[in-house]
This record gives sequence, structure tokens and C-alpha cells, in this order.
Amino acid sequence: MELLESFIEKAKENKRRIVLPESKDPRIVSATSSIILKGIADIVLVGDEEELRAQFDNETVRENVIIYDPEKNKELLEELAIILFERRKHRGLTIEEARGIVLKKPHFYGALLVEKGLADGMVCGAVCTTGVTLQAILHCVGTKEGSSLLSSFFMMKTDNKLMGNNGLMFFADCAVNPNPNDEQLASIAIDTAKSYKCIINDEPKVSMLSFSTLGSAKHELVEKVRSAIEIARKKDADLQIDGEFQFDTAIIPSVARRKAPESNIAGKGNCLIFPDLQSGNIGYKIAERMGNAIAIGPIIQGTKKPINDLSRGCSVEDIIYVTAITAVQAGDAC
Repeated sequence: MELLESFIEKAKENKRRIVLPESKDPRIVSATSSIILKGIADIVLVGDEEELRAQFDNETVRENVIIYDPEKNKELLEELAIILFERRKHRGLTIEEARGIVLKKPHFYGALLVEKGLADGMVCGAVCTTGVTLQAILHCVGTKEGSSLLSSFFMMKTDNKLMGNNGLMFFADCAVNPNPNDEQLASIAIDTAKSYKCIINDEPKVSMLSFSTLGSAKHELVEKVRSAIEIARKKDADLQIDGEFQFDTAIIPSVARRKAPESNIAGKGNCLIFPDLQSGNIGYKIAERMGNAIAIGPIIQGTKKPINDLSRGCSVEDIIYVTAITAVQAGDAC
């Protein structure tokens, strides 16, 4: 928990404005109170101002929470609708349709606040699916320069300090791309390494996962992973990446010494790249539920501005930590 608390402290140092558009969910209400009272970030809610302020018993929170009411602020609604229209008119969206979306979809309204610069980031997903979050990102904000793919990672923290970086590892991609090809898998690996270095300030060691270790099995699924490694090395010559590794080879030094004795990544992986969404999503949930690891995320990467997702099973604590991480991303331009 020490590392996660460090994100909170870092967020406090340079407070950012973060939108939580699912403003009526009880977990969001509770997290908003904690975030404001602890000084982690300035929180923006979307909806009926009188109704939303009434949710808070604490006077400090009630006075300091920032609320945008789409029904009442028609001038801003029109400005946001124009932004959405300009971004999507090539897809046939009309200005009337854009107004309706901005008025009725708080996730879009929140993302457009970020795009317009009225907020520094957004966190949602306690109520909506990941698909809705990604749609808001792509339609309202878009991808950052040099990135053509959105992907995600979970920050996984275990009490076993011998794994990863003192028990911390990034798992990717566990929420976005169902069946990435080798080019996409390489991009996920490179982006995850960049995210790790920016957020953790440590050198990433990227382990590409498979059911095979360094050719122990022959299959087209294994070849995809091996091809992705070569593509990633060509795109980023400084990237510390190796594989393909079975999971135990990637994180257990004693296993790595037997199965991959010549690798300087095996047994030391802190960025674990799963070959597809099924394995990634299953893997992080097993680590969380059976291994008692703390799973924070999914953190979305490849976006022009930080907008992050939550699991619909998230806790209040999860919301607080993801909000802090989003604020840190906004400050460090990760």
C-alpha cells in the first residue's frame, strides 16, 4: 500500500481537476468526499446541481465540489456539442445529434470537459462498461500523437516483495483489445513500458507471456508473441523485452534460471504482457481474488488526455486510487 499512498501524496502536490461523471453512484459520492477532504484532487460532477450537492452531509465537500449542470448551462452545452460535432461530422453526426448526446450522456459531457480544458482528466466505469468509456475517449478526446491504439494495464500489488518491483507489476492488456495481432501486441508492450517508466519512475522489464517458454511449444499463437517481440525491438531499440515466457518463468527467479538461464528479463518481469484479452482479464482476476493482490485499474493508455476506467465491481478505495493516478498522469503527461 506504500506505493499506492505515494500516488495520493504526489497528486496532492499539484492538485488537478478530475471528472467523476457517474455522480449519483454511492461509491462515487463516498470517494468524492474522501478525495476533497484529503486534498487529493478537485472533483467535478455532472448533473442537477441542487440534487448532487444534497448528497453530501459534509459542508466542506458540499461547498467545494464542482458541478456542471448540462440542463442549466446551455452556453457550455452548445460549446461542447460543437466540439463533438467537429470531431464526428465525418461519420455523419449532425449538430442536433451532438447536442442530444452531450445533454443525455454524462460520460461524453465529462470527456468533452477534459478536451476543452475545463478538467484535467476523468474516471468512470463504476456504472458503465469499458466499451462506453472507450467510446467517450475516442469520440471526444482521441489518441495521443504517435499512438494509434488504445490499450490498458492494471497495477497489481502483491505482498510478495520478491516479485516485480517490490511486489508491483503492470498487467496488460486486460480490458481493451480482445485479440491483438503481432503489431498491436508490440504497441501494447511499448506503451506499457512507457507508462511504467513515467508513473513508477523505474526501468520497465517487459515479459511477453505465452503457454510456451522460448520455443518449448510450437503453435501459431506462440509465433504471434515471438513476432511481436521482434517488432517491438525494431520500434524501440532501448526497450528491455524478452520472451515468450510462461507466467512462472516471467516472475520467479528460480524457475527462470532453469527455463531461461540466458535471459536478463526472465524472473524479473515488472510489465507482463498477455497475448490476448481473455488471458489478461482472467489472469488479473485470479491474482486479485485468489492471490489477494490489489488490482488498480484498468488504466487506459494511448489517450491524448488521461481518462481512466474502473471495474464495475470497484470499491470506494479503488476510485480514490485511480483518481489519484489520473491526476498524476495529468501532471506528468504520461
